[in-house]
Amino acid sequence: MARFNIEADYLSLHDSFPTFHRKPIIGITGNYDNGKCTLLEGYYRSVLEAGGTPLIIPAFDDTDAMLSMLDNVDALILSGGGDINPLYLGEEPLRELSSINPARDWHELMLVRLAANRQIPILGICRGLQVMTAALGGKLYQDIYREANATLKHSQDTDRHVATHNVRIEAGSMLAKLFDSTHLPVNSFHHQAVKEAAPGFSVTALSPDGLIEAVESTMRKSMIGVQWHPECMILGGDRSMLPLFTWLVGEARSYSDAKALHSQLLTLDTHCDTPMKFDQQIRFDSRDSRILVDLHKMTEGRLDATIMVAYLRQEARDKESLNAAFAKAERLLSEIESMVAKNADSVAIARTPDDLYRIKREGKRALMLGIENGYAIGDDLSRIAHFRERGVVYMTLCHNGDNDLCDSARGNAEHNGLSDLGRAAIREMNRVGMMVDLSHAAESTFYQSIETSSTPIVCSHSSARALCDHSRNLTDDQLRALAASGGVVQTCLYDGFLRKECGSTIDDAVRHIVHMVNVAGIDHVGIGTDFDGDGGIIGCADASEVINLTRRLRAEGFSTSDIEKLWGGNFLRVMRQVQAYKNDKKEDF
Repeated sequence: MARFNIEADYLSLHDSFPTFHRKPIIGITGNYDNGKCTLLEGYYRSVLEAGGTPLIIPAFDDTDAMLSMLDNVDALILSGGGDINPLYLGEEPLRELSSINPARDWHELMLVRLAANRQIPILGICRGLQVMTAALGGKLYQDIYREANATLKHSQDTDRHVATHNVRIEAGSMLAKLFDSTHLPVNSFHHQAVKEAAPGFSVTALSPDGLIEAVESTMRKSMIGVQWHPECMILGGDRSMLPLFTWLVGEARSYSDAKALHSQLLTLDTHCDTPMKFDQQIRFDSRDSRILVDLHKMTEGRLDATIMVAYLRQEARDKESLNAAFAKAERLLSEIESMVAKNADSVAIARTPDDLYRIKREGKRALMLGIENGYAIGDDLSRIAHFRERGVVYMTLCHNGDNDLCDSARGNAEHNGLSDLGRAAIREMNRVGMMVDLSHAAESTFYQSIETSSTPIVCSHSSARALCDHSRNLTDDQLRALAASGGVVQTCLYDGFLRKECGSTIDDAVRHIVHMVNVAGIDHVGIGTDFDGDGGIIGCADASEVINLTRRLRAEGFSTSDIEKLWGGNFLRVMRQVQAYKNDKKEDF
């Protein structure tokens, strides 16, 4: 209905205290024809009906503007339209190819890749499904009648809001849950289609002649594509397709909430092994496929900081080998510093919790330094103060194998826990303000370390043995002892530490977090991914996907305060205690 009294409508918005609540912004790609950006009404009507705010996105080639736009939308709809240029797929055009739009093709293929990297929820419709597939590595039919021997008429002549054929939906899929059915009447208008789903997607609906009608992500990403036109149905008064748009707006709302949390809170991953890849000449300033943590992925996942460790494999313990271990630790720390210096406009090294918050305010990412394996100090305790002066915030006492300090969870119980040198090392770490990390330690080492240390201890990347019986995980008794001493355990995203069978997912990680919080309390649990040290699971596979974990924690019922503690707050509380203890003991130097 037309509304002609603008002044009255305007004043009605201000006659009481505003009750406005931000609705998630759903970007919709516009069609492009003869110099005009167009969009059928059904797209934005469906978004409004589902509770979102529609925003039409024209085709453009300014990548900076594209990134800025993606920072401000909460989900995308890839709309229908003309054919995709087969040259983008490495193919020559068939005779049956219809009109193409190179500007739109490039824009949308790039948009999908950038949005997928940022975990932005996506719904692809008709051409949009095909664009999503092509952008992420799948294959298309240029013409289903010539290449796939389609027997069904997929381009109907009737009104677009009329269902014209049926699809069979895969049981257990998201689509089946949304529609509470495995059978759905749909409309469709196309002669191109998905030939092969992109990696990380499963086919979830087929037409009677076997053509792919829908796909969805198997990697815990919020991405669904359908070949039919659900936006047209609502214009005919048919609300049967609304669940798709309601799903997208719900995912957008969750994503928007997580973005807001990450802007308010400091997010710290307490264990990353990227220096293990330095010998491959990795590029930290690029989106390097060889590593799970780089500046691009940290930015995409909205991860503020990580503790990057100099890892040392346990080797021989003669004098020459011990000196070589110290030299390797020195070299790795220097290489981290050099990497940061080359990217000083975007990243900085933090030595204290206050540094982390300052660096976040400056709009940069932060790295802290750690050492994984006390093998690095050999039998020379003076090296502890040396490493602390270099900025090392914690040292893991051992790795996979006993060393001169203590027994490992995968060792031979050489010392029945801590050695005398190990006890002295802990006291020295207390004195200089370095955190004692007991991930990888034997249970005997764990309990003796709690007794020896004057400050709380941490486990920078461990999980719950009650859920996955691995010697590297902590028992419930250990969790309780850790909490009683004021320490913190950081949930590890390593497949073999989350469940015995391969294929751990983000849901398994959340189960471990929930269990450890229930046992130890919300003040004693955090997150240490072990990225680039074989950490990384379905749904949280690298630094670009850590925002997914925030979304899952929120869905589990964790409050903003809880999530702040889990994403580093608890760990930094212990770090402050450890560093304050050092400052209180200055007279001992």
